[in-house]
Amino acid sequence: MEFIALGKTELLVSRTAFGAMSLDCPEIEAFGDKADEKACSLVHQAYDAGINFFDTAHSRPLCEKRLGAALHGIRQNVLLATKTNAVTPPQLRADLQESLLALETDTIDLYQLENPAFLPLEHGEDGMYSILSAFRKQGVIKHFGVVTESLDIARQAAESGLYESVQISFNMLSMQPVIDFVKLCQSREVGCIAMQPLNGGIVKNIPLAFGFLHQYEHVVPVWGVHTQEELQQILYFNDHPPLVDDKFNAEVEEIRRRFN
Repeated sequence: MEFIALGKTELLVSRTAFGAMSLDCPEIEAFGDKADEKACSLVHQAYDAGINFFDTAHSRPLCEKRLGAALHGIRQNVLLATKTNAVTPPQLRADLQESLLALETDTIDLYQLENPAFLPLEHGEDGMYSILSAFRKQGVIKHFGVVTESLDIARQAAESGLYESVQISFNMLSMQPVIDFVKLCQSREVGCIAMQPLNGGIVKNIPLAFGFLHQYEHVVPVWGVHTQEELQQILYFNDHPPLVDDKFNAEVEEIRRRFN
C-alpha cells in the first residue's frame, strides 16, 4: 500500500481510501441479521490490505455505527474522517458528539463540512469556522475540511488557506475545470480527496477509473465498497496499477466522449 501526506496535514493516508458511506447499501443489508458482521468483514479486509483511511458521514448513522464497531481494537492504527451537514454551531456540536459516540472514539482525524451553502470564513457571523477551530484546538478534531459538489466553493476553500482538505467529485468523466481545481490543490498543498471515483456507478470499468486517478499522485480516491468482490478488485489494481499508455488514454477518451 502506498501512503501520501494529505496536503499540509501530518496525516499519512493510504492512497486508496475506504468509503464507509456504503456500509448500509442493499448488498450488505441483503445479509439480514448478519449485515453488521458483513460490514465488519469488509472493513477488516481493507485494513488487512493496508488501507488506513476510512471516510464516513453523520448523515449515515448506521454506517458510522458499523464502522465504529468494526474498528474496535484497531482505531489507533487508522485515520478516521466523517462529515456534518450542520449549519449552526449548536447543530455541529450535537453532530460531532453523536459521531464520536457512534464511531467509538474520542477524536476525529478529519472533520468535514458536508455541502455547505456557502464557505464559512474566519470571524464569520455564522460562527461555523470558529467552532471548528475551537474543537481543533481542544483536540476533539485534528483537522478539518470541506466536502462539496460546488466547484466555486471548492476553489474558495483551496484558495482561502483556511481549510486543510477539499473533497469533491473527481473521476475519469470530470471536465477540465475540475482537473484544473485538482491541480490547484496540489499547488496550494491542500488535501484533495476524490469522491465518486466511479461517478456514482456510471463508470463500470474499474481498471480505467483506477488508472486515471492514479496519475494524480496527491489525490486520495474514496472508494465506496458494496461487496467483497468489488473490494478485491480495487485492492488488486492498487497493487497492480494499470499501465497508462496511448491505448489506455484512447479508451478513457472514448468513454469521456460517450458521456460528455
